[in-house]
Amino acid sequence: MIVLVTLVIGFTGGFVLRPVISPIQPADTVAAASPAPAAPAEARDTQYFVAHIDEARQVVAGCRDGSVRGGECATADEAIIKVDAAERRRKFLGN
Repeated sequence: MIVLVTLVIGFTGGFVLRPVISPIQPADTVAAASPAPAAPAEARDTQYFVAHIDEARQVVAGCRDGSVRGGECATADEAIIKVDAAERRRKFLGN
């Protein structure tokens, strides 16, 4: 009996709170949005930034001061970490 009451309360609470947990998406808000500067279609990946480390450092600096946003901040930072680690490893091993 207790299990049945708990299930009924749980399902009822789920149905009542569903609009709060997962709100309905507005249909045509993109068409009404003001024109913004076009962002790149895809964020450049870590391999790109490893090959262009100076550009990665510029992107990370832009992320810190707030002029750059998006997925490139994380990938550029990851590329810098990889390049610095490879440089430290090369110096440590003497290659």
